[in-house]
Amino acid sequence: MPHQPAPNLLSWASEIDEGAIAQAARTARLPFVAGHVALMPDAHVGIGATVGSVIPTEGAIIPAAVGVDIGCGMVATETTLTAADLPDDLSRLMPIVERRIPAGVGKGHDDPALDRTLASLGLPHTSLTPKQERTVAAQFGTLGSGNHFVEVCLDERERVWTVLHSGSRGIGNQLATKHIAGARALMRRLAIGLEDPDLAYFTQSTPEFTAYIEDMLWAQRYAMASRARMDKVLVDALFRVVGKGARVRTINCHHNYSERETHAGKDLWITRKGAIKADSGDEGVIPGSMGTRSYIVRGIGNPASYNSCSHGAGRRMSRGRAKRELSAQSLSEAMRGRTWNSDRAAALVDEHPEAYKPIDQVMADQRDLVEVQHTLSQVFNYKG
Repeated sequence: MPHQPAPNLLSWASEIDEGAIAQAARTARLPFVAGHVALMPDAHVGIGATVGSVIPTEGAIIPAAVGVDIGCGMVATETTLTAADLPDDLSRLMPIVERRIPAGVGKGHDDPALDRTLASLGLPHTSLTPKQERTVAAQFGTLGSGNHFVEVCLDERERVWTVLHSGSRGIGNQLATKHIAGARALMRRLAIGLEDPDLAYFTQSTPEFTAYIEDMLWAQRYAMASRARMDKVLVDALFRVVGKGARVRTINCHHNYSERETHAGKDLWITRKGAIKADSGDEGVIPGSMGTRSYIVRGIGNPASYNSCSHGAGRRMSRGRAKRELSAQSLSEAMRGRTWNSDRAAALVDEHPEAYKPIDQVMADQRDLVEVQHTLSQVFNYKG
């Protein structure tokens, strides 16, 4: 159940540091925030706005609250396969995934057919430069870096699922960075003082607002379509390795985005920075950290959270602290029994399970936001 750690702030987090509360309170004090800011159980300090926060705004929007990975989210597919259908290990899958779903900073495809795919999706964007257009085509259907990942999982019935985490790649970052800088410049030009410069905003009466909304909504469509392409590639690769299989259903959801919604009779922009939509009946994917469980959920539709829930486990250590305090050896121990990028353990220490909040506690904190449909355990993990 939620509690109120500060005025205009409602929190579902049983574990949250004071810095995150103070940061969210700064956001809640902005004059165009139309109601309380909701903190999800995985909330932690971000840039500008708190990761794991839901921000209702009227007549204005904060580009840094959406963040630089516009449209980042999850896609999961349930298959007809069971644990008994899988080989003793999935090592044959790793090189196929590495080849067909490139990962890492700046990595992309060189497939000219992607231009036609993007055109068929209505995704060309008139404001892009020729160089950006090439980036859009090259990075469509690629994973990226950081905590983006590909997994094969088993649920409590031993049914096989695929799970993938990715966003709008380089182009989303470029568009967001441009607009965040533009918002800060606008605040300086209008002599508007802010408690945090990263809370710079656009009001809907300005051309900057219109330009940002157009770019943001485009990047969100791009991210969702990119995940859908990777999901198809991943599931096809799994079926190729196993020799059979069919899709049952696919869930594709954003967790870094903003959209127009009506709440308490008001037409608002609801920005979910590290949160997913969990209206009544909405299906969502909530990943744990490496070596822990993930969840397929159905929303309850709690108006106090603006029909939202957490997007994952939430960090309890910064990446720098995790690298200083945790080890590749303990990460390898946590990942025992799974097929994963074990040869890169030292580079993945910042994704160590101990760097994150316990996912089971996060799920317990939000019993009034979502119902668990299925609990997933990883058998294969490929990190960006």
